Amino acid sequence: MNEKYNVYLVSDSTGETLDRIFLSLKSQFANFEYEKKEFAFVRTEQQIDKIIKECIKLENSLILYTIVETKLAKYISSQSEKNKVPCFGILGNLILSFSKLLNQKAIHKPSAQHVLDDDYYKRMEAIQYTMSHDDGKKVDDISSADVILLGVSRTSKTPTSIYLANRGYKTVNIPLVLDQKVPADLVTNKTACIVGLTADPDRLADIRRNRVAIMRDHKLKEYTDLDHIKKEVNDSKTLFKKNNWPIIDVTRKSVEETAASILKIIEIKKNK
Repeated sequence: MNEKYNVYLVSDSTGETLDRIFLSLKSQFANFEYEKKEFAFVRTEQQIDKIIKECIKLENSLILYTIVETKLAKYISSQSEKNKVPCFGILGNLILSFSKLLNQKAIHKPSAQHVLDDDYYKRMEAIQYTMSHDDGKKVDDISSADVILLGVSRTSKTPTSIYLANRGYKTVNIPLVLDQKVPADLVTNKTACIVGLTADPDRLADIRRNRVAIMRDHKLKEYTDLDHIKKEVNDSKTLFKKNNWPIIDVTRKSVEETAASILKIIEIKKNK
């Protein structure tokens, strides 16, 4: 049996960056048992002392931190070393390296990434746009979209759209239903990046059956029928190929991987 670690995530801001880094880190180790504790907006030595004191009481404790204020970062490092608690600064060396590369001093300001700049407002606008255009709710102004996603039900259109919106891309997602035509503006749209999402019919059938079970609506026989789903998928692929729209199979892809593929398609389209 593997040892269980007590992981302390300490941040002088919201902790969102640190949490994402830890998720990426732990995914690299198949047998990593841990209990996670998060501490956000840590800005005083007293707060750090309290965390260190708690770490000492538990076996296999370790600290990961993102603290940009130099004095406080040195304090958590020295106190951890003094009390023999493994401690790793996530941003320290990176900020120092960038400072040398750019030949300028870093401001070392907590939460500096949350300043309300143009990128922030662009993301907020993209999120609002994307939510109002989810699941084909609104298609009369799709010419203003950056990305348009098409696919049959349960091909991760909504989560992928929201992910792209958080990156600042106005995204429309339109469900493909048998015998229902796509908006006319879609075929003539030359500005937006239009991408078709597809998936393995067997996998879709499993996902849909689970959804129906949760909804407790067993009238949706066609929705979960494998032959019906195969026709849906084949028809969607025919539509994508007819219009030369890129196709992404999301069967074994996470939302992040699908979005990364779409961003690559956007980049290629821009450089044409």
